[in-house]
Amino acid sequence: MTLKVQDKEIEIIKLNTAVVGSGAAGFNAAIRLKQMGIDDVAVITEGINRGTSRNTGSDKQTYYKMSLAGGDADSPAAMARDLFAGMLTDGGNALCEAALSVRCFMNLCELGVEFPTNRFGEYVGYKTDHDPYSRATSVGPLTSKQMTEALEKKAEELKIKIYDKSLVTSIITDREKNEVRGLCVLNGQNDKNLFTLFNCKNVIFATGGPAGMYADSVFPECHTGSSGTAFRAGVKGKNLTEWQYGLASVAPRWNVSGTYMQVLPRFVSVDENGTEREFLRDFFDDEYKALSMVFLKGYQWPFDCRKAESGSSVIDLLVFRERGLLGRRVYLDFRSNPFGLENIDFNRLDDAAADYLKKAQADFGTPIERLSHMNAPAIELYREKGVDITKEMLEIALCAQHNNGGLAVDMWWQTNVSGLFAAGEVAGTHGVYRPGGSALNAGQVGSLRAAQYISERRRGQPSEEGFEKLAEGVLESELKLAFAALKNENNADEMTDKARRLMSEKGGAIRSGDKIAEAIFETEQKIKNFAAAVGTESKEGLFDVFRLRDTLVSQFTYLCDMKYYADKGGKSRGSYICLDKNGLLPKGLEEDFRFSSPDKNEHPLIQETSFDEQKLCCKTVEREVRPLPEGGGFFENVWRDYRQNRNVY
Repeated sequence: MTLKVQDKEIEIIKLNTAVVGSGAAGFNAAIRLKQMGIDDVAVITEGINRGTSRNTGSDKQTYYKMSLAGGDADSPAAMARDLFAGMLTDGGNALCEAALSVRCFMNLCELGVEFPTNRFGEYVGYKTDHDPYSRATSVGPLTSKQMTEALEKKAEELKIKIYDKSLVTSIITDREKNEVRGLCVLNGQNDKNLFTLFNCKNVIFATGGPAGMYADSVFPECHTGSSGTAFRAGVKGKNLTEWQYGLASVAPRWNVSGTYMQVLPRFVSVDENGTEREFLRDFFDDEYKALSMVFLKGYQWPFDCRKAESGSSVIDLLVFRERGLLGRRVYLDFRSNPFGLENIDFNRLDDAAADYLKKAQADFGTPIERLSHMNAPAIELYREKGVDITKEMLEIALCAQHNNGGLAVDMWWQTNVSGLFAAGEVAGTHGVYRPGGSALNAGQVGSLRAAQYISERRRGQPSEEGFEKLAEGVLESELKLAFAALKNENNADEMTDKARRLMSEKGGAIRSGDKIAEAIFETEQKIKNFAAAVGTESKEGLFDVFRLRDTLVSQFTYLCDMKYYADKGGKSRGSYICLDKNGLLPKGLEEDFRFSSPDKNEHPLIQETSFDEQKLCCKTVEREVRPLPEGGGFFENVWRDYRQNRNVY
């Protein structure tokens, strides 16, 4: 089947479901659909080896699920309460993520992901941030990579079709019916035509968070996300104000969490003349207080506004000040102890740091010796990426790490556009705070829920009625942009770098309404003049052009949501602070970081934001958080309902 546009025969591929993205959530969605008897499903990806799932991790990357060891009296209800307690998390999503966590976790185990057990077969866990139980587990620094590889292997066994080197540039929708109809895809494998069309009854968007928005970012450089494409299709954003920020190395991009901090490295800044300073000494009166805060930075991890006045997040502010305000480069140095201490008196550390390091038998030596003792793979990880931290310093920044907001979905992970689902980080199921590692579970649960709904309610072939007319309009617009870009100077990379830097400076962890407004104006101008301004020299460069358009739309939508929050007097919350000239005074940082007190409202309103491409504006509405369902039920009644409708509503 083809469509003739501008004297070109454009191929149309028909599918029940197109899964966009080849990470852990995307592969799981395709696998589940195939197992449920839907054969006409395919994965569309701009690069099979791209994406965050396959290319990121931490010192011990966490997978969060219900407790499966020991005597903890855990339950789906208890786990759901903890997910819901993070604020701005809808109750239905929280209960689903809890109830299906064991099923999804055991599926990964059966696929070969070797989560550790004790000799009795219990999946013993540990506590992570915002976790009252020991629900966390890990296979090491590359948990999500091993998950993705295991899922990809299963997809290959099931012979699921994969369209590689294919970038979705637009989602084709019927706006009158508010329904998805298909996709327009920039084709990197077809020399004959630039684009391919997909006529789909369903689309599962599993494209990860909008990673291309920030310059200071721990997201892998090969991953940019596609949230802007969904916004252009009319999908609402939810909780777009909510991100997680934290310290990370910049080359390579990697979290310096956990043991990287707990071994007490030196924090060094270097100015334009090459002069080195241990800048923590300028802030802390007591060097052992500084060391204790560094330890807690690893233990408590992400930047948290509640710890920014006198807690461990002061470390993040100090790094941001050196790098973002003073223009210095910042490094971790593991080769020698901080402040010229030949030997650290561990008894002078705060109790939490002293007890932990003594129990770990790491109360000796230099940071690199302690790291080698506690977590030797953390050293090897950087060595494999070209940095030997036993011999050189590691450059860091305060970076965007995870989007806790995203596309608005219901309890089946369907967006407000019928037939268009979102799973993984692109779905905004998290709230302000979330237990560490819950994102990996959410991606598996969300993709399963979407597949369940499709298999029960949206089987069959897509309709052809009206598709060609809708597709023709989208395709002509994409071709117009592509041909205009090929005529202009090669500047897509330069424009991308400037856009990302603007977002890091004015829409990151340190925010003010004025700065956000400036960023909105600049981004709006870039979108208005995009076709005339952007350029590339090759067909391959068109991928960068369309990714940049997506990034700008994402930035604009996110910034508008942030501005709405600021205009209504929103306070510092989660992993960001809102600057306020009459606000709190972190001692020693008064001139740089006066900020509003943390939001203590236990039941804030959810913000949902829509992007209007024609008017180039956004509209934000507020609603109550959907309450936590009671769950459970009398077995005979649940069984009857399940037999009748599989409990898919």
